[in-house]
Amino acid sequence: MNEMKKTAGFSDYIYILYKWKKFLFINLFLIGLITTGITFLIPKTYKSTAVVMIPPESTFGMGGLTSLLGGGKSTASSIGSKLLGTSSASEDVLFGLLNSRTALMNVIQNFGLLKYYKVEDQNYDKVIKAFVNDLSFEKTENDFIEINVVNESAQKSADIANYFISMLDSLNIKINSEAARNNRIFIEKRYFKNLEDLKKAEDSLYLFQKKYGIAAIPQQFEIAFKAAAEIEAILFQKEISAEFIRQQYGENSPQYQGAQSEILMLRKKVSELKSSEKIMNESNILFPFKDIPDISVNYLRVYREIEIQSKIMEFVLPMYEQSKVEELKSIPTIIFIDKAVPAQIKYRPQRMFIVLAFFFLSLFVFLPMVFRMESLTSKNSFKNPLEEAEFKYYMVIKRYYRIFN
Repeated sequence: MNEMKKTAGFSDYIYILYKWKKFLFINLFLIGLITTGITFLIPKTYKSTAVVMIPPESTFGMGGLTSLLGGGKSTASSIGSKLLGTSSASEDVLFGLLNSRTALMNVIQNFGLLKYYKVEDQNYDKVIKAFVNDLSFEKTENDFIEINVVNESAQKSADIANYFISMLDSLNIKINSEAARNNRIFIEKRYFKNLEDLKKAEDSLYLFQKKYGIAAIPQQFEIAFKAAAEIEAILFQKEISAEFIRQQYGENSPQYQGAQSEILMLRKKVSELKSSEKIMNESNILFPFKDIPDISVNYLRVYREIEIQSKIMEFVLPMYEQSKVEELKSIPTIIFIDKAVPAQIKYRPQRMFIVLAFFFLSLFVFLPMVFRMESLTSKNSFKNPLEEAEFKYYMVIKRYYRIFN
């Protein structure tokens, strides 16, 4: 026997298989037949697929409204859209919504999946666990979102896939609206605060103008400086003219006395322009030069506050208006590319795959078994009682299948 084992070749193994062919054929045939029968008992399921995409970011969003309200010069167009969240929906958010318990429960209740998955104790966790095995949400190579649903009814699988899309859009719109409402409340508070600050600044300017009688600081200062320059120029001319009169007619002459009177009056006016408060009571345009620094600083502070609040208003007002639009709008946030339709070809069970898998698995088991039976039934002595019992069992199989040496 040892010599046979040592010299056994490929032809010997082929002979053994041929010898036991009846055993192999009958058992493999029966397993294939049973497996095929079982696959026909497995209910057919159908897979439906819906494909959607996230729409490109709208050109008439925050930037469009800001351009209309601010003449296209405001920086709010770029910053506002980020603050208000008016950009396109995030893929991560959409996948999160699709996998959320809210979405799954909504579908389960609307399509009666408790009965479909045969869960009688209202245990929704069991239903969700079974349902997610029949679902898949994937991102395609074209950056589309693919929703796959498997169900025993081809029509229901398509309906569920399409319902997921409509529900996803509704949930996303609801979330965006809620976020926009919170943004609107926040911006609204800032907007009214800006209105209050701007009114205070305008009231400060009004009180300042009323106190000093000022309408336009730069222009009135320019007029004051020009008036002073003109008076001093006239004063210089009069002084030269008076000197000529003194030399010609003498200091006691009426001509010289008259010229001196004019010079004194001009010097008085120059002095009033530089330091007297009297000029403010007599004119709504001219100021004493000594008060110009204080007036300028106070005016610049008030004017600067108005400018700051006005710039804030230019920024906040478009955002406030946009936030009100965002809160109310309900335009679709996703676009259908392929609507799910009832599948005409079953998705599962894959009968041929199952039958072939069991066939080769059985073959993998029976081949070593055949060589073991051939080896054991050729022995005359046994090492232990277990091997002898195995020999007797294999001999029964051999006689049953009528396998002879």
